[in-house]
Amino acid sequence: MPRFILDTCIACGTCKENCPVDCIEEGDIYVIDEDACIDCGVCEANCPVDCIITK
Repeated sequence: MPRFILDTCIACGTCKENCPVDCIEEGDIYVIDEDACIDCGVCEANCPVDCIITK
């Protein structure tokens, strides 16, 4: 199941830098492309503000 980024995202870029399939896009907050996400959990494990959850 793909991950989802909450609006508490501080747009630090850690999730995008660590994503092995480059499925995270930058915006006001970061957004995960659900179709490209392989559900590895690396983004969630590295998020400094714990704003990434399993949908």
